[in-house]
Amino acid sequence: MRQMFIYAATAIGLMACGEKSDFDASGTFEATEITVSSEATGRILSLGIEEGMPVVAAQNIGAIDSLQLHLQRQQLQAQQAALLKSRPNVQTQVSSLREQIAKQQTELRRVNNMLKDGAATQKQADDLEAQIRILEGQLSAMLSTLGNNTATITENAAALDAQIAALDDRIAKCRIASPVSGTVLVKYVETGEVTSVGKPLFKVADLNNIYLRAYFTSDQLASLKLGDKVTVTADFGGDERFDYEGRIVWIASESEFTPKTVQTRNSRASLVYAVKIAVKNDGRLKIGLYGEVRL
Repeated sequence: MRQMFIYAATAIGLMACGEKSDFDASGTFEATEITVSSEATGRILSLGIEEGMPVVAAQNIGAIDSLQLHLQRQQLQAQQAALLKSRPNVQTQVSSLREQIAKQQTELRRVNNMLKDGAATQKQADDLEAQIRILEGQLSAMLSTLGNNTATITENAAALDAQIAALDDRIAKCRIASPVSGTVLVKYVETGEVTSVGKPLFKVADLNNIYLRAYFTSDQLASLKLGDKVTVTADFGGDERFDYEGRIVWIASESEFTPKTVQTRNSRASLVYAVKIAVKNDGRLKIGLYGEVRL
């Protein structure tokens, strides 16, 4: 009896050794997962998503309290308005000096005409020219001072503009949105919780475009290249198996599970390389599902 059992076990083993697999590689399906983190600090006022819910890229799905930022913005705007009101009116402030210079120049022309007729002295003309030079110097100094004051006020107003723009950016970051269209995989926070910069909010992935990460030996790698089309079989368990057309989009440049210093030919032949195969999801494929590849 014991001998018959040994014969039966040996036969089963020989059958198993002789059986050839009908696929060239296997692996699991994955998608490009993105963890969306908070870009602001504050209480979460709303977050209208749940796990498994589809989201659209850039669509507003939540908000973080930004009241203090809005108040700071209003304060800066008020400071800027007051600063701009203090900007000097150059033409008004120098108009008096310009009028005095014009008056003295008119008087100088009159004295020069009288000087030709001997009705005025050279000293009168010289005095008027000196007064005009003094007034022109005062005008030049005033224009320089007013110009510097105006430039300083303009620069300070521009600095406030930059601060307002920075606040606008921080306020915009209080808006919660997904960077890509996809499906929410994990939700880490709830409405009412306090978040901070860098804290994960949710994880999203585009499940319409999914990948099978399969592993090939170095011998198989010689016949693979980017863009090649292969047949991918998704195994749902039991007899539930579905074929999909796949396209090779990435081949690892380094082997896995084997030291890089291996030199023997047999060892090199057993090296394993990861390959990503893009598959169009019809709604059945899930992350972590087992799949097989036929070249």
